[in-house]
Amino acid sequence: MPQFSADPAPDQHSSPLRVGIVGTGGISRAHAPGWVEAGAELHCHSVAGAEEFAAQFGARVHADLGSLLAAVDVVDVCTPTPEHGAIVHAALDAGLDVVCEKPLALTAEEADDLVAHAERAGRRLLPAHVVRYFPQYAAAKRAIDAGEIGEIAVLRFERTGSFPRQPWFGDESLSGGIVMDQMIHDIDQALWMAGPAVAVHARQHTAAATDEVRTAHVVLTHASGAISHCRGLWGAPGTAFRYTFDLAGSGGCLRYDSAGDSGITFDAVAAARQASGDGFLPEVTTFPSPYAEEILDFVAALSSGGAARVDGADGAEAVRVAGAALQSLRTGRSIAC
Repeated sequence: MPQFSADPAPDQHSSPLRVGIVGTGGISRAHAPGWVEAGAELHCHSVAGAEEFAAQFGARVHADLGSLLAAVDVVDVCTPTPEHGAIVHAALDAGLDVVCEKPLALTAEEADDLVAHAERAGRRLLPAHVVRYFPQYAAAKRAIDAGEIGEIAVLRFERTGSFPRQPWFGDESLSGGIVMDQMIHDIDQALWMAGPAVAVHARQHTAAATDEVRTAHVVLTHASGAISHCRGLWGAPGTAFRYTFDLAGSGGCLRYDSAGDSGITFDAVAAARQASGDGFLPEVTTFPSPYAEEILDFVAALSSGGAARVDGADGAEAVRVAGAALQSLRTGRSIAC
């Protein structure tokens, strides 16, 4: 396996980073252009769609996971969530760094086990929380950290879109449902911007007429005293994708609503042609792809040994808080984090 230099400047004579993508569904096709831009040599393994992916991105297809692990330096796990754990553990056992689509796992215990394994193995585990790379959220985080709106007090996040097309999303035992799969984006943003949560309370509603309309609310109390409110919707087919935030501090507010952003495609069929295929991340048209920015940040961190914008501990914490929200849904009580 190539050794990365402590100098982040690339060596023009070094071998390309060899990346193995496991699972070639929608999210793999959002990640792949970033790897291509980084000059990586792509390999792939999947139960379906590998040949099509290989033709599109110039990847080498492997018939089994073991063959892929023996041929690469980094693994990018793009499978459905229940399969993450076994693949991440196998990659770490093979001495490889790992990128894993969010959520890392369905439970805090599983996520913590993955992080601990990466630490024991001395390898990097980088969860793909792509919303940290959306320019609006990144700008808000910089402003909060710089004290531009004073002490952060109240954070409101909203994310809506059509119910995901792949049937496994609707099975909460496989996806964790709207809270663990969709709302974890904004739970992660709340933790990133306002710090650790000490309590969470959640409510969810599923439409009586169809199982494919769900909305949920998650309220976090942070150790700092700040309060975050996250709302998510998986709506009927044709529901426009939209995300917003409203962040209030002692010295001002930051607001964003994607409905007014000409750089994002919104229409009744947007989800059907969406690169990510997950139903609640948009096509990005006039600013750099956050998926590419995410992958390029990971490549820079791997090559330099420096920090990425998100790490395994962040991914595990988001799973832990989302899991507390699911416990609140089941019990009707506020849950300590």
